[in-house]
Amino acid sequence: MVRRDFPSRFWAGRAGLADIKPRRIIIVMTAQSWMGTYLIGTGIRHKSIEAADAETEGDPADRMTIFWSGDRAVGHVFNFLDEKRCKGPGVDQNLIARVVDEHGAELKPQHSASVIICTRDRPDELRRCLSSLPRQSYVPREVIVVDNASRDGQTREVAEAAGVIYVREDRPGLDIARNSGAVRATSEIVAYTDDDVLLHPRWLERMVAAFDAPQIGAVTGLVLPAELATMAQLHFETFWTFGQGYERRDHDAVGFASANGAVYPAWKVGAGASMAFRREVFDKVGRFDERLDVGQAGCSGDSEYWYRLLANGYVCRYEPASIAFHFHRRTWEGLSSQIYHYMRGHAAALMVQYERTGIAANRKRALYGMPRWYAARLLSRVRGKKTPADRFLKEEIMGYFSGLLFYYRAARPENRLPP
Repeated sequence: MVRRDFPSRFWAGRAGLADIKPRRIIIVMTAQSWMGTYLIGTGIRHKSIEAADAETEGDPADRMTIFWSGDRAVGHVFNFLDEKRCKGPGVDQNLIARVVDEHGAELKPQHSASVIICTRDRPDELRRCLSSLPRQSYVPREVIVVDNASRDGQTREVAEAAGVIYVREDRPGLDIARNSGAVRATSEIVAYTDDDVLLHPRWLERMVAAFDAPQIGAVTGLVLPAELATMAQLHFETFWTFGQGYERRDHDAVGFASANGAVYPAWKVGAGASMAFRREVFDKVGRFDERLDVGQAGCSGDSEYWYRLLANGYVCRYEPASIAFHFHRRTWEGLSSQIYHYMRGHAAALMVQYERTGIAANRKRALYGMPRWYAARLLSRVRGKKTPADRFLKEEIMGYFSGLLFYYRAARPENRLPP
């Protein structure tokens, strides 16, 4: 049985989350399975593969169809109506068979969990994110909002109205805020999500249940778009998506060691918008590197940490049954800035990974591999081979070299633990 309530100690007597209705949420039920609560955003169609009466009405402008079996996403296609074609992974029939076998199975998470949301000057987005927590089937021990140097008191007001724990962190930087949340958390599992996210009702249940072996140090979930209302959002989902597919995948020491002189692609472990860690790993491999991510280098604090865990023998699991919905940047200007900072963070993270692990492939990629790759793309563009993927090539290159400069100028942390 899936619980639909939330502990009264969080909400009683408050004009808080119990009264908030997220934008365009519908509940779809079938005779065979409970599909849960899903966000039906502009530009996306959510379609059940099992029952015609569970299908949402499509819109000719929909650019993406996400397929569901019960309350599990199992595939998607992009609908390029102007070109009379579809593109995407579609649906794997073998995956559907396995998912159907799992329907009705009761998960029994064995660990307590704290949920941490780091935010800065986005009270409306925070309120929307918090609105999905009372619907969680697995009740967290605590919800912690880390206010990362907001300029006014609105973030505190939203957190207090929701009845969650409020932590103020005056040093700007997402990884700084993540570390402050981890210090405050008291549970065995520390789960993180972002303020521009809505959570599937079984997000936390399935994420915590995925920690079913002691060597699993981190779990990430499937992040789907909440809407594709603008071309900027469609571009991001097409070329920079958070999703890593619909099959569970374990990244382990064997795979890490088999990189054969290349950098293991830890960025494929998942997305920082939906991730969790055993609390003990912070004591064993250190906390997030505070030079990285939003407010500092720009990004990649999450992937650097997954890389560090893998280098220390832990398993990082991607669990697509744990689902979150992300609101991508709606404007080209916002997306341009985001991609600039993505590559800025990636460059800095490669050097941090070399610094922390001594694996020379990181430095080689940072100083030789990536510049050569960008030179080849520039040459191709000069020769007239322009592709949609190169729309932000200038921002990528400028961000990348800015990241290298940031790394060499930034002070080294004195209290970091060795790998």
